[in-house]
Amino acid sequence: MRAARPREDRGRARRAAPDRDRPGLRLPVRRAVTGVGGRRFTGLRLRLAAAFTAVALLAALMASGISYVLLRRVMLQRAQDAVLTDVRDTLAQQIPSALPPDVTPLIGARLERTLSSVPGRRVAAVPVALDGGVNLPPHGRLHVPVTREFARRAVQGVVFQRVVRDGTPYLLVGARVLGYRVSPAEPWRETPPMVFVSASLSREAADLRLFTRALMIADALAVVFAAGLALLATRGVLRPVRRLGAAARALGEGELETRVQVRGRDELADLARTFNRTAEALERTVTELRAMEAASRRFVADVSHELRTPLTSMIAVTDVLAENAAGEDGAAARLVAGETRRLGQLVEHLIEISRFDAGAAGLVLDDVNVADAVTATLEARGWRDEVAVEGPGDLFARLDPRRFDVIIANLAGNALKHGRPPVSLRFAAADHGVRVVVADRGPGLPDDLVAVVFDRFVKAEAARSRSEGSGLGLSIAKENAVLHGGTLEAANRPEGGAVFTLWLPAGDGDERP
Repeated sequence: MRAARPREDRGRARRAAPDRDRPGLRLPVRRAVTGVGGRRFTGLRLRLAAAFTAVALLAALMASGISYVLLRRVMLQRAQDAVLTDVRDTLAQQIPSALPPDVTPLIGARLERTLSSVPGRRVAAVPVALDGGVNLPPHGRLHVPVTREFARRAVQGVVFQRVVRDGTPYLLVGARVLGYRVSPAEPWRETPPMVFVSASLSREAADLRLFTRALMIADALAVVFAAGLALLATRGVLRPVRRLGAAARALGEGELETRVQVRGRDELADLARTFNRTAEALERTVTELRAMEAASRRFVADVSHELRTPLTSMIAVTDVLAENAAGEDGAAARLVAGETRRLGQLVEHLIEISRFDAGAAGLVLDDVNVADAVTATLEARGWRDEVAVEGPGDLFARLDPRRFDVIIANLAGNALKHGRPPVSLRFAAADHGVRVVVADRGPGLPDDLVAVVFDRFVKAEAARSRSEGSGLGLSIAKENAVLHGGTLEAANRPEGGAVFTLWLPAGDGDERP
């Protein structure tokens, strides 16, 4: 007599409840990592450390998952094999090859007593139905109910399946002995019973939960260790990058002699060598450009000073000729006189610019009544009736009167030449200083000219071959404002026209170079 070969009922096992003896390895990973105040970490060191830590976490989770799956399979297989071997051996020992009549209940009781002696097991022996049906064990005898399909398969030999009920896993086994002899007349009296065994797998589930907690703790420690190691590693990797960043900032601030020390032969060392070569080329180029610029400024200053004396004489002579000449000769003399005066003004502007470039311009400060200074500037040039002045008469500021006169004259003259009346000039105390606003009703400044209007030799009529002015007036006004420690800005008014805003500090010192 032999027990039938067990057939594992895989894939078709029915569960009374979800399988909770397999703890998942899912972790919440959708939360954004943020810094203080909700700002995301964007530092390269933190990004590299986060990537390194993520790789370490992924590796730890994969290793833990594989370990869990393998250990679970081994533990369940061992428990399953132990129960099946016990059931098969017990059936072989307790059931002979031929039974006397009417001993089925006795054999069933012996089987239940022997198989249930192991803690955590329940056994039910039921008679075999020879009419093609199946007998089920009484309700409540086993840990889990037995389905008719499972009992029908158990009639053919030994079958098993794992079932989870109320959160506890169980192994359900159905077995029947085959190969026994019965009499043809009354086979039901000599047929041995079949048995159903339910074995609790709670001990294995508890061991798996303990193993899962140990894996989670190990993974957490691995992540902490990986994060610390990543921060240390990235600190060493990014140290050359920080040195390059500091050198680049110093180079951008004008320290052209800045170089970085080259260490090693890796990509960062190549980058450092490239930076040094670039810095050397930039220093050489800037030095050459500065030398060329200094030479050109010296040339302009020398030429301007050399032209100043003969031009003064020429202006005096041409003015006399223009007053005494008549007819066509008079027109020609007046034209020559006007152009000579214009050339003289250009030379004066060039000399003034050369002083600024050489750092020789200085302030001679005095307590100035702003209203009187503005009025004197306009009256000296005959513009008093063309410019509407508005401002308090008792406003005083410590300014350089000559340079303030140059600023006001350039701003008012520019508005009268290039704008349209009415031209307004308003001044008032503001922000511990004096604010002067000159506005006109003209077409305003072209959009491409607003940002460069204070550059040298910039003219609104740049497309014309010749225009009045040297293109240096606004540049000189800007330089004088900066020399005072003030500002001069240009913009267009929404209602039309250009507006120039001058701000000069009230000042409380003496002469400044």
